[in-house]
Amino acid sequence: MASSVFDDRADMPDDTRLEQILGESASLWAAIKQNITAEYGTATEEWKYYNARSGWLLKMLLKKRNLFFFVPQKDFFRMSFIFGDKAVAMVGQSDLPAEIIRSLVDARKYMEGRGVSLEVRHRTDMEHAIELLRIKVEN
Repeated sequence: MASSVFDDRADMPDDTRLEQILGESASLWAAIKQNITAEYGTATEEWKYYNARSGWLLKMLLKKRNLFFFVPQKDFFRMSFIFGDKAVAMVGQSDLPAEIIRSLVDARKYMEGRGVSLEVRHRTDMEHAIELLRIKVEN
């Protein structure tokens, strides 16, 4: 089963189907996108099908910088971030929940950095995602 609920390579997601799949969490996704535009300007969205394991993922970029991957699920979504050393240190000093900090600090380090994924189901999850996004952009 693919990471994304959209697993058919021949069937790229569109906004209508995405909203139907996300259900009530669609408003959280809309708020995150609105925050990006208000705080950082226009971001670019690129739907990518990497392989059968991942399915369709949305890559969000600010200019040419990768901000995060958006992974749609039934009634929620995941956001996956990659942080460099400086940003990892900033997350460690933040007021984010200990489990998010621990997950990032304990993540395996790759050349690109360390990764953390966050399930967004509720408003507090959205607020954590926006804080991770702020740290990502500023570092």
